[in-house]
Amino acid sequence: METSVIAFANQKGGVGKTTTTVNLSACLAEKDKRVLLIDLDPQANATSGLGIEKTPGKSIYNVLLGEGSLREHIHPTNIDGLDIIPAEVNLAGAEIDVARSDNYLNRFKIALADILSAQDYDFITVDCPPSLGILTMNALTAAKSLIIPMQCEYYALEGLTVMTGLVQKLRDNGANPDLIIEGIVMTMYDIRTNLAQQVVQEVSAHFGNKLYETLIPRSVRLSEAPSFGLPITHYDNNSTGAAAYRQLTKEVLQKLALTPVTS
Repeated sequence: METSVIAFANQKGGVGKTTTTVNLSACLAEKDKRVLLIDLDPQANATSGLGIEKTPGKSIYNVLLGEGSLREHIHPTNIDGLDIIPAEVNLAGAEIDVARSDNYLNRFKIALADILSAQDYDFITVDCPPSLGILTMNALTAAKSLIIPMQCEYYALEGLTVMTGLVQKLRDNGANPDLIIEGIVMTMYDIRTNLAQQVVQEVSAHFGNKLYETLIPRSVRLSEAPSFGLPITHYDNNSTGAAAYRQLTKEVLQKLALTPVTS
């Protein structure tokens, strides 16, 4: 099986992007998939959310500048089948330094080549910063597909339009002509509010089958899990959040199985 490189991105913060990256990655590993999560966000929330300390020199900052290899930065997690390349605050400097490099949009793609050719992993998941800066653009240039986590609120719809427009630009200008939107995940869903239901209906009307049927609920347990360095399936295995991310994982795997390689 060819390695699937999936970027998780939304230029708006606080939409459940890292929560979705971490928990979907853990659930894929639970399905006996070999997963490498790459934390590209200088805030390093995916790193701490998997119980890994933020350590100077352990991010891919230097690799993006052509020094060393990604493989040197792979770190095991406590989850069988899930490895991580952690982030730390020095990645913030990459926004400037990578922009000054030759072929600056492809630095991450070049760095990934060795791991992809070895086919050590079934999935490489990439947690992007909550912005459309150099790091996110590098992730989208290297990825095969994009998953957009989106909070169930009105302003999130505007962000979705920005993301879909960006994907189209990357396809049209040749930076990544094969990039597709794998799906849109609605997060922090509260069935008690009319607004949440209206937002879901509107996204469904505009994006049809790109919207995953699984709705990730607003959940205290989901919010607590990162502070313990655990995905929700290990923090509270029987919670609604764990059930939702397992169901989402099923959907992701089903869609991937139905997607032609050339789409």
